[in-house]
Parts: sequence; C-alpha cells; structure tokens
Amino acid sequence: MKRTLTRGVLFTAVSTLAITLSACGSDDSAESTAAAGTSSTSAAAESSAMPASDEPFGEGCAAVATEGAGSFQGMSADPVVTAAGNTPALSALVRAVQAASLVDTLNSIDDITVLAPADPAFEAFPAGALDALLADTPQLTAVLTHHVIPGRLAPDELAGTHTTLNNDEVTIEGSGQDFAISAEATVLDQMEASVICANVQTANATVYIIDQVLAPTA
Repeated sequence: MKRTLTRGVLFTAVSTLAITLSACGSDDSAESTAAAGTSSTSAAAESSAMPASDEPFGEGCAAVATEGAGSFQGMSADPVVTAAGNTPALSALVRAVQAASLVDTLNSIDDITVLAPADPAFEAFPAGALDALLADTPQLTAVLTHHVIPGRLAPDELAGTHTTLNNDEVTIEGSGQDFAISAEATVLDQMEASVICANVQTANATVYIIDQVLAPTA
C-alpha cells in the first residue's frame, strides 16, 4: 500500500491528529608538538558526539525501576512484551500489542530491535482516537510491526534506514547518544520522535524507548 493511502487510513482511524597547544624549540620538539596536536584534534573529533554506552542511556531511563522485574536487570531475563508489561511507562504499548494479538509473536522472535513508544506518545492521541486504532486490527498490526526491526541493533548501528517487520522502512538519524526520527514519519506528523531511553536489553530484543508513535509506510 502506498504511504499516502496508509497515512490516510491511519489518520481516519486516529481522527485529525494535532498534535530533538603552541609549537617552539628544536626540530624534535616541533615534531612532538605536531604529533600531540594531531592527537588532540583526533580526540576532539571523536568526542564531538558522546560515545554510546554499553548500558541503557537517556533521560527517559530515569522512569525505569531500579529493582525487580521492571528494572533493567529484570527486563533482561524476559522476552520483550513480558518485559514491557513490567514497565509502567510502556503500559499503553502493551495494551496495543495485546489488542493486535502480537504478544506471542513478538515474545518468540529471536534478536529484534524494538522502537517502543512510551505512554505519553499514545496519550497525545485525541479522545477516542486511540480506541479507534485499537479496534482496527490490520492497521494496528501495521503500526506496531513498523516499530520492530529484525536483528539487535547496538547504538552505533542504530542510525540509518532499516527494513521493519511491516516490510517497510524506518530512517533513524543521529549518533552517540542522540537519535531521532523525522516528524513526517510519525503519526502526529508534527514533532520528531526522539529516543529517550536507549539500549535496553530483554531476552530477545534490544529496545529503544521513543516519545512518538511512528506511522507505517506500507
């Protein structure tokens, strides 16, 4: 289906959605200084974007529990939907996955990357619009699978264009610890989607929590 048709159907389902040193001295000294200068320049370039961490990072990670099943450690032991179900900030996403009967599918697929909209992303929908989307199983399935990318993407692999489980593409921009998806690729089509908590590990997925719901393009 063409993007324009898909967005048209989606907008119908979700109503009219309104709603990121100096050099001196001898030749040897000059050579040493030049080498040091080169090293400093290289180091500065490498640090221009904060390097990605092996641990979850992002301001939104503060909302994740520090212990129990909903903590980062706890989530690492469970498949992705189960882990999300133990995370209050992802309750609306879990509700949508349940409505589309995708719980077993997403829990059983090995090695995926999930762009997981946090609750405020769903709360931005006008009254009744989310319920309409939840009732449209084919469109809801397209929306949800558009947020899933085969393979686990580490932060240094996240930027780029990726094929989703919906057999369309999502383009993620950024580097280091700053990633976003353009506003026109979101359902609301007004504000870019930012990754607010990145590199969250579950038993079968790497999760990037985002602050907007994305729109499928196929």
